[in-house]
Amino acid sequence: MSDKLFRVGKIVNTHGIKGEVRVISITDFPEERFKSGSKLIMKSKAGNKEFTIESSRKHKNFILLKFKGFDNINDVEQYKGNELFTSNEIKPELAEGEFLYSQIVGLPVVDEKLGEIGKVTEIMELGPNDVWVVKGPKYDEVLIPYIEDVVKKVDIDNKVINVDLPDGLID
Repeated sequence: MSDKLFRVGKIVNTHGIKGEVRVISITDFPEERFKSGSKLIMKSKAGNKEFTIESSRKHKNFILLKFKGFDNINDVEQYKGNELFTSNEIKPELAEGEFLYSQIVGLPVVDEKLGEIGKVTEIMELGPNDVWVVKGPKYDEVLIPYIEDVVKKVDIDNKVINVDLPDGLID
């Protein structure tokens, strides 16, 4: 087993009383990552803990997960706020203009007029478009919608993202 872990989601809350958790997905492949039988790893101060998914379903902008052996809200309450990882990397065939989250996170974001905005720290799937969270010294946190009008070029080879931020996105 490889030592490298890939972040796939964050438990933001419990759901109902039967041990389900509400997860924000931060993976390119939620269907694959969160299918029944998949194993996920949760990092904590006490060490890494492995869970097996019993069931998963989409609910609003979340994924509801039920772990095997956790049948009650009291079993999962303690895991709120923890991130979920997997150790198996999925490398699909990508079409022109497609990329993996792991290729985007960490890249610098540059606006023609404003210069470097910061680096992509995470990608959130919200509604029809992803939103890229960009943090840097000049601007604390900028949420950039992944739409054609804003994200002009993602240059994986040269490790840079060119954007044209609309007025009002940065105060």
